[in-house]
Formats: sequence, C-alpha cells, structure tokens
Amino acid sequence: MRKWTERTGVYDDICYLRQAHLLQRFGVSGIDTNLDRDDDGYFARLAREIGFADWSVADRLPCHRLAGNKYIIQYPPGTGFALSIFPAGFQRVSLYAVANVVTLFAALAAIWSAASRRWIALAGVVGLAALYFMINPAKASFSIAPTLIVCAICGYLTNILANSLNARNRIIAAAALGFLLGLAVSFRIPNLFLSAGYFAVLLALGHLERLAIFGLTYGLGLLPTLLANSINAGGILKTTYGPGETLPPDLSFSIAIDYLSDMQGALTLLIIFWAACLLVFQHHKTAASIVAVNLITNLAFFLSHPIFTPYYLMPIAMLSVWTLLATTITSPESKPARLSSSPALPSVVS
Repeated sequence: MRKWTERTGVYDDICYLRQAHLLQRFGVSGIDTNLDRDDDGYFARLAREIGFADWSVADRLPCHRLAGNKYIIQYPPGTGFALSIFPAGFQRVSLYAVANVVTLFAALAAIWSAASRRWIALAGVVGLAALYFMINPAKASFSIAPTLIVCAICGYLTNILANSLNARNRIIAAAALGFLLGLAVSFRIPNLFLSAGYFAVLLALGHLERLAIFGLTYGLGLLPTLLANSINAGGILKTTYGPGETLPPDLSFSIAIDYLSDMQGALTLLIIFWAACLLVFQHHKTAASIVAVNLITNLAFFLSHPIFTPYYLMPIAMLSVWTLLATTITSPESKPARLSSSPALPSVVS
C-alpha cells in the first residue's frame, strides 16, 4: 500500500476524490456536486492526469450526469466524506489503512472471544482472508473500503441483536445496526439490500421493539443520502444516477456464471454451507436466518444485474462471514463443557 498513488486511472476514483475536495473546500455544503463549483479546475486536472481526452466537455465527463440544468456526481456522498477526513494527496492510502486496522481489530476480537483452539483457528483464517479481501478486490473501488468496515462491525452487532441474553444490549445493537446500515447506503446505493434480512426476520419473529428501533435509526442513517438526492437531483427519492446506471434486471441471470467462476462465487457457496449448518445444528437460528434472507435478496439483485464486477458481492459476503463467525464462536454449542473439580455436596436441611 505504501507504493500506491492517488491516481489509479479509474474514472470512479477521481469522482470520489472530487466529492472529497468539495467537502474539504465548502464544508457540509460540499454535498452539492454541481459541476459549476469546479471553478478551481480540480476535476479537470484529475481527468487530464489520467488521460481522459474529453476533460473539458461537460456532457462527456465520467460519473456525472445532467440533472435539470446542472451536471452532478452520480454517487452518494459517503465515500467522498470518508476520503475528506484525510489530507489531500494522502486520501487513498489513509482510507485503506484505517479499513485494514479496523479489520485487524475485528479479527483479534474474534480470536479473543473464541471458546476453543478450533474456533481460534477459524477466527484467524477469517481474519487473514478479510485482510486480503480489503486489498483485493476492495482496491477496485474506494466505496468498498468504508463499506467493509461497516460490515465487520455489523457482524458482531448482529450476533448481539440475535443472541444476547440482555434485553438492553439487544436494543442497543438494533439501534447501532440500523444507523450503520443506513449510513452504508451513502457509500454505495446497493448497500440498501444489506438491511433486507434484518427487516424481514425481525418482523417474522415478532420482535417488534427491535424492529421499530432498527427502522428508526436506519432512517437516520439514510439522511445523508436523502439530503444529497434533494440537493443534487431535486427530490429525496430522486436518483442521482442516469438511465445507463438504472438498467432493468436481466431475468435470465446470465451473469451468474461470471460470479460462479470468480472468487466471489466460491465465497458465496461457503457462506451458504456455513449458514445451512447453523440453521440445522444450532439452537439459536436468528442470526443465521438474517444471513440467509440477506444473501437471497442480494443474490437476486446482483445476479439479475447486467453488469459484473469483482467486488459487487463482497459487502454481503463479508457482512455474512462476520455475522456467522461471531455467532459460531460465541454460541453455547461452541463452548466446551467444564467438569467440576470437586464432587457436589449434599444440601443440609436444618
């Protein structure tokens, strides 16, 4: 990572950097991505640096579209905000460094929580894989790094939501989960589907208090995205994406073969097997049910989406993996039985 530069040659990345520049330059009002605000030539310079020939033609600029009478960035504001925390020129490496540190601590927390050597080994393998995924394929899009941070944290929170014996902890977990998953939508719009399993399972099980808290904080987490839609597209429910990015689903699922032949396919099959084992053999099934519904929903969307990338399935995959890991290593079934060191004494009745 220390050899990385800010210029990846990818159109999406310079658009995220433009978001970050607007927020650093204008503060909160930088959420307005009107191309007229590029009066310092920042984006034009980035486009020239990666060899984009039509850098001076507004209607040909990458990841921008015409909304009313202005050209706007199509992406929600979260990734730009995450980059804006770091100084210009050191944003890409800094963002991924933080993401790797969070992933490392998530893995160490799993190792610490594991009840036996077998589960310690499992936690270590998952941690190593997660660190690898944070670079490849996460480096393909700036939006994946903050998304995977959220997925790691939410995996642990899902276990608390589903399995904690303390009602107060379950409510706190529901509130934190709702807010973080809502906020994740501001990194990538398809992150909307990461919440499907929570809404469906909490409703089906009749956990109405947790469902209400989750829904309320989820709405709060969506506010940055809704505000950006209002300012840029003219309405909170109007998309900032153009027609080319909102294609109808391909119900033939012809793209599925690309995913099955990719690392994401093998990871998805592993998650399906793991979740199925928990549903069959584990007493507490809520977390595994959330994973199952989430996975079905996300696969239905992405496998019917006409575009394949090496990272589209990574958010749902890593949210599922962290959830299954936290549930597996902390469940009563995973804890070894402990034998008493002394025989029980008969009770004395006075």
